[in-house]
Amino acid sequence: MALYLLYEAASGYSLLSAHGLDEIGQNTEAVRSSISDLNRFGKVVQLAAFQPFESAVDALSQCNSISEGIMTDELRNFLELNLPKVKEGKKPKFSLGVAEPKLGSHIFEETKIPCQSNEFVLELLRGVRLHFPHFIKDLKPGDLEKAQLGLGHSYSRAKVKFNVNRVDNMVIQAIFLLDTLDKDVNSFSMRVREWYSWHFPELVKIVNDNYLYAKVAKFIEDKSKLTEEKIPELTEILGDEDKAKEVVEAAKASMGQDLSPVDLINVQQFAKRVMDLAEFRKKVHEYLIAKMNDIAPNLASLIGEIVGARLISHAGSLTNLAKCPSSTLQILGAEKALFRALKTRGNTPKYGLIFHSSFIGRASARNKGRMARYLANKCSIASRIDCFAESGTTVFGEKLREQVEERLDFYDKGVAPRKNIDVMKAAIESTQHKGDDMDTEEVPTVPSEKKRKKKKSKSEAAEDAEPMHEDKATAAKNGVVSEDSKSEKKKKKKEKRKLEPEQTIENSDGVNGIDFEQDGGGKKKKKRSKDKDSQDVPAVGEGKKKKKKSKTQDDE
Repeated sequence: MALYLLYEAASGYSLLSAHGLDEIGQNTEAVRSSISDLNRFGKVVQLAAFQPFESAVDALSQCNSISEGIMTDELRNFLELNLPKVKEGKKPKFSLGVAEPKLGSHIFEETKIPCQSNEFVLELLRGVRLHFPHFIKDLKPGDLEKAQLGLGHSYSRAKVKFNVNRVDNMVIQAIFLLDTLDKDVNSFSMRVREWYSWHFPELVKIVNDNYLYAKVAKFIEDKSKLTEEKIPELTEILGDEDKAKEVVEAAKASMGQDLSPVDLINVQQFAKRVMDLAEFRKKVHEYLIAKMNDIAPNLASLIGEIVGARLISHAGSLTNLAKCPSSTLQILGAEKALFRALKTRGNTPKYGLIFHSSFIGRASARNKGRMARYLANKCSIASRIDCFAESGTTVFGEKLREQVEERLDFYDKGVAPRKNIDVMKAAIESTQHKGDDMDTEEVPTVPSEKKRKKKKSKSEAAEDAEPMHEDKATAAKNGVVSEDSKSEKKKKKKEKRKLEPEQTIENSDGVNGIDFEQDGGGKKKKKRSKDKDSQDVPAVGEGKKKKKKSKTQDDE
């Protein structure tokens, strides 16, 4: 059986035929040892056809299709033109070797060309890749490397190119940085407390906050120089005048030892570093909140920015989180406990990172598992909306949060919550209303004036079309249609209808003619009643009366 090799180079598609494979051997080790020799490899593998790409854009689109396992129209035409035709009902006498199994299966489904992808074919393609410049005669040295470099850059750029404002990698890095900063600030603050406590040990009991302690330590410096004159400045730092006075009184009767000026300078510098780190931590926290509102606004409004960022970082990306089912999202972060429970056949964990949400803490011990399951369900919905929605909005997240609140009330008080379909319909309507409001704000006020002019012209035309009756004329001048004119119109129409059937009766001859014309008149009236909706009731009533009269005449 003949073997053809499809090689996708950076410059185009190439088809190579492999002959005399018995000389090399069918095992991969023999092929691996023989591909390095060009003379031996060139006798077996020869170029059958080559089709260059039209441009760099075409090369990029072909490369993207091949990476996804899709056969393009250009590749199909190239294969059908250069490979032997496959006859229906007969087994083909050749096979096509490809590097990607997905691409091979797609080629077979579309063209019925048998494809194979194994170690033997991959070794042959590796030899083709090694000696490819020798197969193309007109190829200049360095051209293939340039094409590979350009295609590689454009392919990587296309894969990495996303919306700059919605890159979830920034959230992952920010939450990791926030965790490390928390650890560093805590450890450095403890070091400042221990270091400065040698000089002023009573300050630890008065000031509990780490950031405030570092700030006060930097301000006091030497406790012996602390006087009552500095109480206003201490009050600004601590926010409490009583605490400031307590610090001054404790400094007067402190049991700490004196420090040399060099030691005090080092303590002050270290306290300044701790303060800078704490301030930087606040900035990172604000940055994370802003990023979460851009990337996952619904998830952030539902469960909070910090917990949402932890879920995204643990899943790897927002797309991976959106792909997770709610059962996986529920125990995300508790993998060790899950596998330990599966190994020991114990109780599996009810929640992972989602436990840090306030909803789980507010639920009773009996309903924590239920609440975690329900919250995970809503988080998976919110993450999918954030991932695949074209425009960012917090409407769905707020509605989902309301649902979770209602579920909490249901567990605690027994209040029945709303159905999910009703809540989602309300959310969609609110988003549509917001979109309509934005459109109306952008539209200028000129069309409204045109509409007013059209309405005025219509009203003037209607006034001209009316017959010149005295009552109607006065009503038209005043701009108001009177009720008397409407009643007169109705009376005239009724009189016309009464006259029509009488005329038909007079013109007709004989009983059969009367019956026929009466029936026809009834049919006409039915048609007119359909056309004129406002005049249905009187027309039908008159028709019934006339039918009764005709029946009495027939009986006589």
